[in-house]
Amino acid sequence: EVQLVESGGGLVQAGGSLKPSCAASGFTFDDYAIGWFRRAPGKEREGLACISSEGSHYYTESVKGRFTISSDNAKNTVFLQMSSLKPEDTAEYYCAAGTSRPFYSDYDLTILSRYDYWGQGTQVTVSS
Repeated sequence: EVQLVESGGGLVQAGGSLKPSCAASGFTFDDYAIGWFRRAPGKEREGLACISSEGSHYYTESVKGRFTISSDNAKNTVFLQMSSLKPEDTAEYYCAAGTSRPFYSDYDLTILSRYDYWGQGTQVTVSS
């Protein structure tokens, strides 16, 4: 059974940091790209970052320079280091896994059809 389990969300003050994680199981981790998304109340799901099966990193403009994606392949886990958090970063954060496909730009990470599996999410709340 494929599982993606997010953890590490929480409540943090503006300017603070969090590092949620995504633990994967049930598929060959090294063959998949793993992405992070978020959905704020009343807003569309937003792609944030992705790490390809080759280890390349992709980010959308809204988080470049503040968020860093990384992985521990030995533990089948992907992390999202989030720094300089703002109240507008408050959202449910999800990870997703998709079979390896070429990336031609950072925008590609936002294409939902690239992803086959989704986690249940972890809540991040940034207070002002």
